[in-house]
Amino acid sequence: MKKQIIKVAVVLMSASVLFSSCIGSFSLFNKYEKWQTNMTGNKYVNGIVGLILQPIVGGVCLVVDALVLNTIEFWSGNNPIGTASTQYVKGSDGHEYAIRTLKNGYKITSDTGDVTLLSHNKKNDSWYISQNGEKKELIRFNEDGTIQANLGNGQSITVSNDEAGMRQVQDAMNTTYFYALN
Repeated sequence: MKKQIIKVAVVLMSASVLFSSCIGSFSLFNKYEKWQTNMTGNKYVNGIVGLILQPIVGGVCLVVDALVLNTIEFWSGNNPIGTASTQYVKGSDGHEYAIRTLKNGYKITSDTGDVTLLSHNKKNDSWYISQNGEKKELIRFNEDGTIQANLGNGQSITVSNDEAGMRQVQDAMNTTYFYALN
């Protein structure tokens, strides 16, 4: 009886370490799951093949994600299997835009061929915009929780990191564009 209690305690302690709140994105398993559910046009065939592959391939993906990739993601902040995706959006100006997710930001390409880069600088926790070879800082997250927003006319404003702060930036810029909250 005493050995069984020790075994249960060891299993629970192991589970608390493996399944803690630092879960990670499970990118490899999610890629496998997306492929498995869309491998054919027939959901029944996908289900049958999934039943065959899931115990082996799904299990391996889950273990590799939990023990290796999510650990790398936890310590480095980046998952080596992270997905670079492209979404296509029609703008209010009628143009089509391809928005590609990059390691440190986004690449926005218009249907006219114009390219805009939005990039995050981890060192100083700021976002930059690059267009036509010119790079400008958009916003900087300050250590005290405020945001320094550059207004585009050479001036900047420091505001709180909430909706009221974003309204202040909007009023200062006299525009209806919004920045995303952190």
